[in-house]
Amino acid sequence: MNRQWIKARTAIALGLPNIGRAVGYRVGVRLGVNKVRRLHAAVPAAPFFAASSLPPLDAPVVSNWVHEAKWFGRWSVAVSDTPPDWFANPITGARVARPELPWWQIPDFDPQVGDIKAIWEASRMDWVLAFAQRVRQGDAAALARLNSWLADWSKRNAPYIGPNWKCGQEASIRVMHLIAAAMMLGQVTAMLPGLRALIELHLQRIAPTVSYAMAQDNNHGTSEAAALFIGGTLLAQYGVARAQGWATVGRRMLENRAARLIGEQGTFSQYSANYHRLMLDTFSWAETWRRLVKAPAFSDTWYARARAATAWLHAMTDPKTGDVPNVGANDGARLLPLSDSPYRDFRPSVQLAMAVFGGKAVYADCERAIAMSKWLGVPARTENAAEPGNLQADDGGFAVLRQGPAMALLRYPRFRFRPCQADALHVDLWLDGASHLRDAGTFSYNTEPRWLDYFGGVRGHNTVQFDEREQMPRLSRFLFGDWLKTETLEPLHGDTSKVTMAASYVDRLGARHNRHLCLDEAQLEVRDQVTGFAKRAVLRWRLRPGQWRLEPSATDAGFVARGDRGECLALTADVPVVRCELVEGWESLHYLEKTPAPVLELEIDRGGTLVSRYYWTT
Repeated sequence: MNRQWIKARTAIALGLPNIGRAVGYRVGVRLGVNKVRRLHAAVPAAPFFAASSLPPLDAPVVSNWVHEAKWFGRWSVAVSDTPPDWFANPITGARVARPELPWWQIPDFDPQVGDIKAIWEASRMDWVLAFAQRVRQGDAAALARLNSWLADWSKRNAPYIGPNWKCGQEASIRVMHLIAAAMMLGQVTAMLPGLRALIELHLQRIAPTVSYAMAQDNNHGTSEAAALFIGGTLLAQYGVARAQGWATVGRRMLENRAARLIGEQGTFSQYSANYHRLMLDTFSWAETWRRLVKAPAFSDTWYARARAATAWLHAMTDPKTGDVPNVGANDGARLLPLSDSPYRDFRPSVQLAMAVFGGKAVYADCERAIAMSKWLGVPARTENAAEPGNLQADDGGFAVLRQGPAMALLRYPRFRFRPCQADALHVDLWLDGASHLRDAGTFSYNTEPRWLDYFGGVRGHNTVQFDEREQMPRLSRFLFGDWLKTETLEPLHGDTSKVTMAASYVDRLGARHNRHLCLDEAQLEVRDQVTGFAKRAVLRWRLRPGQWRLEPSATDAGFVARGDRGECLALTADVPVVRCELVEGWESLHYLEKTPAPVLELEIDRGGTLVSRYYWTT
């Protein structure tokens, strides 16, 4: 199919109004028409925070930012009392060449610097929260450090100059963290002038570009909406002229984003577990703030979508470890890191959202899970939420099947919004909190094309690849074309002995994949019917890292892969098998991290049925 025609179809799917907003924004910034180009503000003066007016809180403080910090929850970077270099990538040592340029003159993808997110990470101001916790507990040295770092950041990142002003969402995360710190220290109604000025100049940066954020149909819009609402309502009480207008726009955007981007079964537009967490934390903080300042409630629809999004993430989260399937894009983003929970522990976010939107507790015996709620002043709940069960979220193509110790995830194509990965009919399998069949993850947005294609493409998922092509053609770094559609669907059905579900699709060249899952307490059976391809179809299973051996089956004409922990994956086919072998693959559990992972591949050259059985008891 002609590539230009594919682009045209994809543009229609994205929405012509959204494309118009995005193009208008870029043209407006380039030509200097957008108001963001005419912004000016003075560097705010320290101090920003005073000693806490509240008694110490019965909650642990985070250990991050004392002697080291974790970039993207993974990479250890040494820190001291001296502020970090705000323009350096501490992982690679590269530095922005000209940080004195206005932000719109600095490229998003500078090959000399590497991924700009590594520059932005320190300026998300997680450290403001960490230092504020210590100030609340009476640490005078932490107060001095907090004010010193903020003064240094403000001086070196003069308003609207340098890379840390490039992104409205990054500015929004700073606003939410600064105001959360003020709330934790009892300084919302007694805020120092320096902090008020710092928040105001951030809102000035966010407001002129919200149309671009809305055009993305992702967490840019939810983050910027929350920052305008929270920051606007805060500054309105100090008589800032534009503050009420910002708050009104933020509220309207929050309502719009919830209704548009969150489905009735709770799926968020980005089809990503981590982006879902970021959105849900944003909504939880917006509602917590609304209650604190006694602002009018949001609409019934807003709360209904927030509750659905909470149930979605609750269903995905393992109660023992807090980990979730590594599904969808994951750029290391995390809002309000107020506990020492590992980056991949989603329980604090589920606990907070369930308390705020459901009035219930989830992990009441897990101190790390409840610390986030404590620091935000959310009262403890006495009623416990029900254990997560099966979930079919047809609004985004996610199904969670549970039976005994096992959880399986089926990802099928229901794309109302642009897909972030080619993961149609991908399957995850979890046993007792550990991922046995897994998604490769993301790795990086700014990397070689081969890694973009690997992690975001079909090879990074447990599904079938036809004729060595992608399920959908990649049009750009963040965009696929010819979005797949589910052809047939057998809804999730469960009883006391097993849970089943099936779905199928046909790709743009006529290849068809029908996948049927059956999960019981001893095994997961996956039956794949594949037809319509020209030369070959390759089934991949991405296995838990460890020692695996592959051998012919003793009972049929298939193959058996055995792991060093007693796992067993048996494969059979009703057509000749061209190849079955264990190969080295890759996975990324954290942003900018990739590690080897075993992958089992089975190849056939004609249509047929493949049966995979993963046993954990014999």
